[in-house]
Amino acid sequence: MSKGKSVQQHKSGKTEQATVSPRYYELLQQLQETDFALVELTLYLDTHPHDLKALEQFNQLSQIRQQQAARFEQEFGPLLGFGHSFSRYPWQWAEAPWPWQV
Repeated sequence: MSKGKSVQQHKSGKTEQATVSPRYYELLQQLQETDFALVELTLYLDTHPHDLKALEQFNQLSQIRQQQAARFEQEFGPLLGFGHSFSRYPWQWAEAPWPWQV
């Protein structure tokens, strides 16, 4: 699947190509990069809980991640289900593509 296209599946079972803006991919990549760093820092801090610099970096990246997620959701809709992300009206989960489909 090339950048700019994603598969959109309808309730009827039909699939079609949906065009996704480059900004969508840009913001999603920023989130993924930050998430990767947070996972690595989490694993490191599990074995080095007294490393203050690592903890400060973790907290700083956590704040950055919240800002990135808010920016993404404001432009493209929710990232997480089950109450972890707000939805504008109308219900945005009916719209595709979802972050895991691109």
